[in-house]
Amino acid sequence: MLDVQNLGVSFGGEVLFESLSFRIGRGDRIGLIGKNGAGKSTLLKLLAGENSPSEGVMTLEKKATMGYLPQELEVENHRTVLEETFQAFPEILKNQSRQEEVGKLLNTRTDYESEAYQELIQELSDLGTEFDVLGGYQYQAQTEKILVGLGFTTQDFDQLTATFSGGWRMRIELAKILLKSHDLLLLDEPTNHLDIDSIEWLEQFLMKYKGSVILVSHDIMFLDQVTNRTIEIVNKRHFDLKKSYTQFMTFREEMRIQQQAAQKNQEKQIVQTEKLIERFRAKASKASMAQSLMKKLDKVERIEIDAEETDVMKLKFPVALQPGKMIFETKNLAKSYGDKKVLNDVDLFIERGTKMAFVGQNGQGKSTLAKLLVSVIQGTGDLRLGHNVKIGYFAQNQSETLEASKTVLEVAQEAATAENRTRVRDLLGAFLFKGDAVDKRVSVLSGGERNRLALCKLLLQPFNVLVMDEPTNHLDIQTKKILKEALIHFEGTLLLVSHDRDFLSGLCNQVLEFKDGKTKLYLDDVNTYLENKKLDSLKALEKTERKSKSTDLKENDYVLQKKEKSLKNQLSKVEDQIATLEREIKAIDMELEINYNQTISTPDFFDRYQEKKKRLTQHMEKWEGIVASLENLNQS
Repeated sequence: MLDVQNLGVSFGGEVLFESLSFRIGRGDRIGLIGKNGAGKSTLLKLLAGENSPSEGVMTLEKKATMGYLPQELEVENHRTVLEETFQAFPEILKNQSRQEEVGKLLNTRTDYESEAYQELIQELSDLGTEFDVLGGYQYQAQTEKILVGLGFTTQDFDQLTATFSGGWRMRIELAKILLKSHDLLLLDEPTNHLDIDSIEWLEQFLMKYKGSVILVSHDIMFLDQVTNRTIEIVNKRHFDLKKSYTQFMTFREEMRIQQQAAQKNQEKQIVQTEKLIERFRAKASKASMAQSLMKKLDKVERIEIDAEETDVMKLKFPVALQPGKMIFETKNLAKSYGDKKVLNDVDLFIERGTKMAFVGQNGQGKSTLAKLLVSVIQGTGDLRLGHNVKIGYFAQNQSETLEASKTVLEVAQEAATAENRTRVRDLLGAFLFKGDAVDKRVSVLSGGERNRLALCKLLLQPFNVLVMDEPTNHLDIQTKKILKEALIHFEGTLLLVSHDRDFLSGLCNQVLEFKDGKTKLYLDDVNTYLENKKLDSLKALEKTERKSKSTDLKENDYVLQKKEKSLKNQLSKVEDQIATLEREIKAIDMELEINYNQTISTPDFFDRYQEKKKRLTQHMEKWEGIVASLENLNQS
């Protein structure tokens, strides 16, 4: 579908990447990975035709169409959500507009027998036929379905886009792209502004998408679910394998280990050969043998180890000074925007050393509470800060507040205090802004680089309490790991808004759930919290209705009910797994019928085919066991 040959990009003589060659075929769902600044977003812009490469060519199949979602965009603010999303169908809208014009003309004319009148009737008929062919009778329903999947409610449809945040406007643009049914989708960080509910919906959508997809994402779970191929840009080169992210990284690591072992053996052989050459050189009778060994040594192809990114950020959050035991206390804290009440009667007591995760769907008040606690906005009710509390606040759009015209060094120097001003360059170096990189203007930084600079700026101010709202947006996978490790070792108090389950896991020791304007505190880490509720994802957490249990139930009845619920959950999960395997096996059987020789020539085909059948048998046996257990439980 799209051929890329020897693609390269240079900025001011500095090579970003070079000699990139690959082909995107139909059905490819490619995860484009690499550290921040490696050139992922730049590559997507090149593929989309937004920029031109320094070298190389790209060839798109005739009539193939592409849809491109950049990290940042502008959306028209004078339309409603529905009207803006309908812009995905320009031909249908044009047809509708003309039908209305012709209808008005027919209503105002009385020359029913004239040729002109008959031509208008014929045009209206032709427009109706064209409207049907274009999908005019389905496009509104399709639009509403996509918008709901991305988190909008039917009440949102008639609201002006200007009333929504940048993240929600990004969803509108994503909806437009998905509705156009392009042959190739280019998506740059599509999950950054989505909650868990919408991320899982997008996962399912892309997995069923008939076209091809190439996406930049730092969400491991999303990449593993959606992609079937991975391209990594590292040290100006690229690696391309038909594997999802986790499989790709495992394979790359195994290959490096094998290469290191082979390189070590080769070096031993080379050293031995060089010693023989030195010995034979000294003897005239062995001179020809020495020459032969030298020629052989010259022809040896030296084993190289695949490139990997070893330059990592160094991050530590120091505590400014010890605060009192109480950090925040709220009583009846509430916040409304006009008639819309976002938070109501929030009562909290947060102690020193707490690490709390804010979880819940978008729009439930997580960011609002964070802003109330750090006094960015004001609400009603009581809010008290403890003794010696120094707050460091990382807003959801923190990187967007950096002045685009200033250099990296200027931004850091302005944030520095008298005590740490001399350490600014050292700290920037720890955040991978080294040498000439400190003279880059903010306007040319990638999203991840701006986030790193925002984190660096935060560390130049003293604090003992960290309030962070979606700090992992735009950060690459390696940087996310480093940030998480630093927060684990942070000895102060942490309040964290995030939808990233991997990031929250093992980091927070309390969970504050947001739902319907209310909050509920759980004294568990995220994993324990979810495990206790038998939930597989934060989506289930956000949707599950808690059923009140009658206080007069006997303890034995309660235990039996709990066991029955657990068995039913297991049964449902196994049935889903069986259905999935049956679909996969049926698809392989159809491939065998259609193209037997090509199908069986796929590497490890029979091993994978038999493995699926074996797993199906195991799941069927498990299903029978659970059904038997349920029957025994009901009899008791």
